[in-house]
Order: sequence, then C-alpha cells, then structure tokens
Amino acid sequence: MWPAGQAGGDYADGMAETPPGAPPPSPTTAVPAAAPQMPSRRRNWRRFLVLAGVILLIAACAVFMLWTLGESLGAEALLIGVFAAVLPVPVLVACFLWLDRYEPEPLRYLVFCFAWGAFVATAVSLTVNTFAANRFEAAGLPTALTAVLVAPFIEELTKALGPILLLIFRRREISGITDALVYCGLSAIGFAMVENILYLGGIGYRTGVEEYGPATGTQQVIAIFIFRILLFGFAHPLFTSMTAVGLGIAARSADRRVRVLAPAAGLLLAMMLHGAWNLLPTLTQATGQLLIQLYGLIGVMVPIFFGMVALAVWLRSWEGRLTERTLPDYVRSGWLTPPEVAALSSLGRRHAARVWAKRVGGDQGRKAMRGYQFAATRLALLRDGMRRGLDDRPAERERAVAEERYLLELMSGYRAFFVGRDPRAPAGVWDGHRYHLRFPDGSQRAVAAPEEPVVPIPVVLAPPSPPAFPPGYPPPPGYPPPPGHPPPGWYGPPTSGRPGQF
Repeated sequence: MWPAGQAGGDYADGMAETPPGAPPPSPTTAVPAAAPQMPSRRRNWRRFLVLAGVILLIAACAVFMLWTLGESLGAEALLIGVFAAVLPVPVLVACFLWLDRYEPEPLRYLVFCFAWGAFVATAVSLTVNTFAANRFEAAGLPTALTAVLVAPFIEELTKALGPILLLIFRRREISGITDALVYCGLSAIGFAMVENILYLGGIGYRTGVEEYGPATGTQQVIAIFIFRILLFGFAHPLFTSMTAVGLGIAARSADRRVRVLAPAAGLLLAMMLHGAWNLLPTLTQATGQLLIQLYGLIGVMVPIFFGMVALAVWLRSWEGRLTERTLPDYVRSGWLTPPEVAALSSLGRRHAARVWAKRVGGDQGRKAMRGYQFAATRLALLRDGMRRGLDDRPAERERAVAEERYLLELMSGYRAFFVGRDPRAPAGVWDGHRYHLRFPDGSQRAVAAPEEPVVPIPVVLAPPSPPAFPPGYPPPPGYPPPPGHPPPGWYGPPTSGRPGQF
C-alpha cells in the first residue's frame, strides 16, 4: 500500500523502459550525483580525549568487576551466576528495541549504555554500598539501612549517568522520551545483569553448596531466578525509566531551565521509587508482616509498571503521528506526496510499504524502503526540533539545515530503488498539489491525492522549492532539487488546486 516515489531521469520516458522483475539499480546509478554525505561534527582534541577516557573507564570497571566477582564467588559460582543472569537479557533488550522501531538508534550508543550500566554503574555502586555498610556496622546500626538510604541514590545516579553523558555530547541521538527509555533501559538491564550474578552465584549457589551441597545450591539458584528475575525482573528498568522521562522531556525542550530541572526531577523520582522498593522487604523482615510487601507490590509497584508500559507504547506511536504533523511541509514544497506521508504514520502501513517495495524491487527495494522510512522519521524529528527552537547556537542551526538537506537527498536516492517498477500503475508526476498522470494511450490527467494510501502510485516529483525554514534557520546556498526529477514541462503546466488531505 505504498504510493509515491521518485524515479531516475529515465522514468520520465515511461515505465516501459524498466521491465518488471529487472534487478534494482546499484547505489552508484540510483542517484545521478554523488551520494550525499552526512554533515560531520567538528572534530577536536577534547572530544577525542572524552571518548578515549570513557572507553578506558568502561574497560577498567569491567576488569574490576570481573576480579571482584571472581574473588568473592569463586570460579564455579561465578560461571553459574553468569549463565543464569544472562538468560533473560536478550528478552529484556528485545522489549526495549521493540519500542524503537520507528527510528532505531545507532548500535554503538546502545552498546555504550549497556556497558556503562553493566560495569561502570555496578563498580561504583558496589564500592559505595560496601563502604556505607561498613560505616553503618561500625556505628552499631543495621547494614540493611544501606539498601534504603544509600543504594537507591548511588545506583540510580550511576545508571543514569551514561545516558546523561549521551544527552550532553550527542544530544541529537536522544530525540524524545522513547529514545531516552531505550538508552536508560539498556543501562538498567546491564546493571541488573551484573547484580543478579551476585545474587544467583553468591547468595544462591555458593551459600547453598557451603551449607548443604550442590543440590541445595542449584535449588536456591532456581528459586532466586524465579522470584527475582521472572517475577520482578522489570524493577531496575522501571526505576530508571523515571529518569528517562526527564531526559526525553529535556531533549525536546528549548528552555534551559527545563533541560536541567526535568532530568533532575526524573532522577529524584527514580531514587524515591527504588528506595520504596527496597524498603518493603526491610519492613517485612523487621515486623514479620508479609502483607506489607504484598500490598506494596500489588498496590504501588504493579500499577506503576503497567502505567509506564502504557506510556511507552503510546510514545512509540507518537513518532508515527509526528510524521503526519510535520512532513506536510515537504509535501507542499514538492519533496513528498500526501499518501507517502500517510503511509509513514503507522507500523502496519510501513510494513505494507516494505512488502510492496519487495514485490516490485526485490530485496534491494525492501531495504531501500526501510532506509527511506527511517530517514523520513529522522527528518520529521529534525523538523519538529527546528520548530521548537532546540538549536540555540548559529553553528547548531547550520548543522540542522545541512542535515535536513542530507536526509532529503538520501530519501530521494532510496526512492530510486523501488519507484517506477510497478507495472500496475501509470506514470505520473506530483507537483505539490496534484498528480499529473500519463496513461498508455498518451492522455494526461490531473488527479487529486487520495485521503488514504489505498493504491501504489509511484511517481516522480516536480522540481521542488526549498521548504520554508523556521526563524533562525537560513537555507543553505544553492538548495538543490531532488536528484532524478523530470525536466520541466514533461507533464505540462502545473494545475493549481487544493493540496491533498492526509
């Protein structure tokens, strides 16, 4: 169910020159000009030192945690703990990546956040918690206070610090709450994985073996796995998701006060929720009343969990709806067609578009459609950021304009892989208001855009005018039309009319 597209220059002569089933053109021939290049950041020695320092910090913390766990658990308990703790990780990671289907994040940043939570956050938290427990014990206070008064604050702070650094140094990689949920969720999953190694390998297997033997150790590992991971494996991601909401709000706000206060408020809420979670078993153990923990879980934690899940699902669809609100700017200037925008608005329509692209363009057509959709989502987020005034410095605004140009040219290149290959549709051109279709008998007709993308209408685009830039975003000099557009006058004089509905 995919409309619209842009062919190469040959498409102006009719679809007969592109026989059905022909292999898709290579990237070197799909776009007449050189492939567009993403505007690069200005490189300097400070950024290089920061990157090198972060890598060395993660590596050092990983070695420290490996040595600490091996020293305290022993080789056998460590291996069993690692095996059991890693089992749920792919499922949890897949849940967060499922949220990120409209605009997947770069793999290197996903790995960074996971590694930060797994090694840096756990190393710092373990050191601070051990120190606090020793101080409480020396003062004659119960060490259980560490779990309530110290652990929630240091653990949430260290888990969130990785995504916070990403927001500071790579702000464009966090385009909203959904992205922040993914990054913070992966950091929390990494943290929980290493923490579970301590519980499963130490409290579970090693303690059981020392008291009653391997059979008891295995039983305790299974019991802890069911209770701690299967039933409450969502705990750490849930806590850190509060911070993620604050980071996502900060990423989409132009107000400097919001950029500071929103993450701080989210982090504070995460600490409070984590502290309340740790307080429940402490009160249960002190009073002997199991109902305290039961009421706390059912009455507080479970509703918060399902509320956050509902928010995450709603936010995932927000990126699809954003295309319908933002991309019409490019429709009016001739870069896109109305059904193209409509077909980007939901995951179901995007899937239908990929099916159609594979039918007419093979695997290359499907991959090109996928890249086209991701670029369109990125373009919508970028355009929305321009409207919000997120870039408060001239250099950032210039880079935003250059990135917009890059994305438009990239989409035009992707479009050339699958457009003009469907023999069921007539040749046509979109002029920003109507389709100008040419039929096999040579007749031409102007057709208004349908309200829904019910049929694929692969057309070339008339030379567009540059999109209207928000205040503070001057267009770059020599703003080009998309590559491969037909020569002026091919479809006759443009017919004015009311733009299509979306």
